[in-house]
Formats: sequence, C-alpha cells, structure tokens
Amino acid sequence: MTDKSTFLTDRMLGALTRYLRFLGYDTKSADILSNGNSNEDTILLKIAKDEGRYLLTRDKELFMRGRSDSAVYIESDEVLSQIKQLFNSGLIDEEFFFGMQRCVVCNLKLRPATEKEVETASYAPKRKEFLHFMWCEKCKKLYWPGTHSLNMQKRLAKIFENQVHEKID
Repeated sequence: MTDKSTFLTDRMLGALTRYLRFLGYDTKSADILSNGNSNEDTILLKIAKDEGRYLLTRDKELFMRGRSDSAVYIESDEVLSQIKQLFNSGLIDEEFFFGMQRCVVCNLKLRPATEKEVETASYAPKRKEFLHFMWCEKCKKLYWPGTHSLNMQKRLAKIFENQVHEKID
C-alpha cells in the first residue's frame, strides 16, 4: 500500500479510533460532532465522501446507507479483531510499528517536544535521558515510548504474526 488510508469512525469505535491513530492513520471520529444530532449519520456519510475517508461503523443501517461510498461494517466488538479485519481487507498494512505520529485523543500530528514541555509535564517519567518525546499542540499532551505503547505493539504483533505470513504466501 503506497498511500495510507484515512478513516472516519462512528461513536461505537472509540478504541479502534485510538489504535488507528497510534498506528499513524489519520482517523477522525464522530466525537467531532455534538451529541444528540438526529442527522449524525447523514453528516458522517458526507464527511467521509467529501474527505475521501473510509467510514468505519458497527451500525448496520449506517453501513447500508454508505456502502457505495466506502463504508465498512466492522464485525467484531473486540478492537484487535477489528484491526485484523482492516488488515485482511487491505485498508491497513503490516508496517504498523510507527506509534507517536498522531495524538490518540484529537488526531493532530505530533511534533517533537521541547525541553521545556518535557520538564513542565508533571506526568513525564523521571528518567528522561534516553527517551524521545512528542507533543500535541492542541491537547498539550506529552507522548513517549513507554510501557503502554510497548504493550500495544506486543498485542498488535501477536495478532499479525500469522496474518502477515498468510498474506505473503
């Protein structure tokens, strides 16, 4: 895959949204819309079409309305199975170890953190000398390759282990 897919997720796919962002995929969420909007499905379909995004949904009615416009019905409730489905569909590729490119909260591209941003973040690890820090301008959130990202990578590696070999054969 040369161009990375871009996505728009419905409200039922919060965990998938964060994982895709962790993997570096530009992923907007229905959370950008106000709650209780009776036209939410129509708005999501329009955003997906206008921006050339795959609309990922667990809502069968929404999927049926958007089938011709790159809507994808996500079959499982479990996030790792959802990732596997997207991989098997060719929407994401096996080059997945590139965390810390996008904010998992707001989807903004991260930039290298300044020394001051690292020092003023009360939640930053004490031992900083060997870590690479990234910063989200919008959320004012600091990211670094800690145990959380390592654990996500391990879970992803485990589900892709057999898939990568099957896809190559």
